[in-house]
Formats: sequence, C-alpha cells, structure tokens
Amino acid sequence: MPAKIIDGKAIAEEMRAELATQIEELKQQGVTPGLAVLLVGEDPASQVYVRMKGKACEKLGMRSETITLPADATEAEVLEVVERLNSDRDIHGYLVQLPLPDQINEKRVLFSIKPEKDVDGFHPVNIGKVQIGDPTGFRPATPYGVQQMLVRSGVEICGAHVVIVGRSNIVGRPAAALLLHKGEGGNATVTVCHSRTKDLPGMTRQADILIAAIGSPEFVKGDWVKPGAAVIDVGVNRVDDASAKKGYRLVGDVDFEAAREVASAISPVPGGVGPMTITMLLYNTVQAARQWVG
Repeated sequence: MPAKIIDGKAIAEEMRAELATQIEELKQQGVTPGLAVLLVGEDPASQVYVRMKGKACEKLGMRSETITLPADATEAEVLEVVERLNSDRDIHGYLVQLPLPDQINEKRVLFSIKPEKDVDGFHPVNIGKVQIGDPTGFRPATPYGVQQMLVRSGVEICGAHVVIVGRSNIVGRPAAALLLHKGEGGNATVTVCHSRTKDLPGMTRQADILIAAIGSPEFVKGDWVKPGAAVIDVGVNRVDDASAKKGYRLVGDVDFEAAREVASAISPVPGGVGPMTITMLLYNTVQAARQWVG
C-alpha cells in the first residue's frame, strides 16, 4: 500500500491560522510583529523567496520590510543596514538572505545580527541555545518545520531511530539537536550521516524516520528505506525535462515513487518541507515579538 502523504502545504496553513490568533493578541497590546529581509544582489531564486515572505506577512497582518542592495554593495554598506535593523523598534526579527556576494564576509554579517532578532537562527548564541534546548533560542526554520511535520502527522518520534542524511549547519545538525531534546517532538535516537559515511544504504535502512537533506536529486533510493519508515525529503533540485512546460521539473533528494511503495509516510517535493520553512520563519518572528513584549 502506497505511503501516506505528509502534506506540508496543509500543515503550514493550519499553523498560520494559529499564528493569526497570536498576532491579534499582540496587536491588542499595541505590538504588530515586524519582519525585515535584506537582499543583496539579484539572484532570481532569492527574489522569489523574499516576495513569498512578504506576501505571507501581509496576509497575516504583520509588518514587512524588504531592503535591497546592489550586487556590488560593500560589506560596510551591508553592516550599516544590519545596524539600523538592530536598532529598529518596529522590526522584531530580520534576516540577511543568503548567499551573499563574494566581496562580503558572510560570517561577519551573520554574527553582527542582534541575537534577539536573528529569526533565521544562524547566530552562535541561537545555535548554542538550540543545542542545549533553551526555548528562547530561535530554531532554524527548515529543521523546525520538519519537526512540526512529523508531530502534526502523528509520526511517533519518542524512542524512534532517526537517520539524517546531510550534516549542514542549516538543516542536518540543528535537526539532530531538535529531535534529541526531551519533550514533544524529541526523545529520538539520532544518527547523522554524510558523504563519507560507510555503507550509507545500510545506515538508512535502520531508520524509523529518514530525513534526506543532502542536496542531490533522487539520491536516496527506494531500497534504502526501511519498510514502514516515515520519510521527510528536504531536498529541492531542478532536473531537465523536455516534456515539462518550463523545461525542468523539481525533485527531492529521495526517489519518491520508489520510496512511497516502502514507507508508511512520505513528504513530496514540491509541497512538502518548502511551505513549512516560511511558516516557521513567521513563527520565529512572532516569538521574537512576544519576547520583546515580555
């Protein structure tokens, strides 16, 4: 029997409805949660993502600001905007859209963001808080979204063996920390695999929950999946397809059609993790506003 589809779009809509109530409560206290994005350059994918963030804020009645700088902007100009946003009382959270142009030191910029406004969760202070389970730290949006997809789909995390394929600071490592923590959405046993892992298929076949975040199209094959496992596919990859209207199609890091015949539940690409990432960013912004009020 084909696997149940973990519908990220539907879960995201459910969570945004919950957010609307929290935002209204804040507004009654005279506070409108504000999210800003700094975009440097004209990367098409980044522009689309930033527009989607702005529309999501507008729909929920949040304050939204987008600051754009040219691709040849200097590091000093970027840091000047960062400092302004650090001091802006109407902006409770903001992020610098990555990647940045080569002439700008990405680490220096990210480390200059005020931790209380770092809703991407990339500042060392927030990374540390996530590692030790401090709830005041901002959880990176994608792994936070993955955790919520599992919880809200009824996948049992407590006591499960989670295998994560990919060790990035954006997904793999923080996802491991979130799923290890005590409490709801945690208490798992977590194995993090990567490109140097020996017998990777043998490792993934041990997973009760398999999370693929390696950035390679259809890398995880159907026979790598343990029968009855839940599979979350974080990857979004373009592959050429002459039959498609745009000349390409989007696929994940998992061979979806093969894996769905083995798994008990699986997230699709698109329509899986993607819609959750922006939703969790909005959640972090509302959390920042609540902490500011508190």
